[in-house]
Amino acid sequence: MTDTAENQIHGFASKGYEAVADQFRVNFLDRGEHGAAFAAVVDGRTVVDLWGGWANTANRRPWREDTIAGIFSGTKGFVATCLLLLIERGQLELDRPVFAYWPEFATAGKERMLVRHLVSHQACLPGLATPVSVEEATDDVRMARLLADQSPIREPGTTLYYHALTSAGFVAN
Repeated sequence: MTDTAENQIHGFASKGYEAVADQFRVNFLDRGEHGAAFAAVVDGRTVVDLWGGWANTANRRPWREDTIAGIFSGTKGFVATCLLLLIERGQLELDRPVFAYWPEFATAGKERMLVRHLVSHQACLPGLATPVSVEEATDDVRMARLLADQSPIREPGTTLYYHALTSAGFVAN
């Protein structure tokens, strides 16, 4: 057998969940997957825990049980659900200024920025003016300070800029 990604699948699928493992394998065989992991917990019990392929195809570093993967857009549904729950409960209002929830944010031209601007990618803060290391990017306190101190590149609410690199900092605060 050759050393291909689909031959490097590890983990388990409990009885009754074998079809999940089959589809995981199909991702490699038929859909061109290079590396992935999937786990499912039902009633507090892990019923599927699979991983395989390559974490890095260039140097053929295998995907391991504890490989970390950035999922970026994979969190959007969860964030939207939490946002809507907060709105429904009266704990968050889209048309309130951000500083009502995050006082340190009311600087550098952001005094009138609304929550609506943050959640609709119209905050005009799509990146950071200050370069950061990976370690700093995962430091919530550091990111909060940088975002609070930064000026928007345009008037908030006037232009759409995708906030892929800064939205996690907004959510954390």
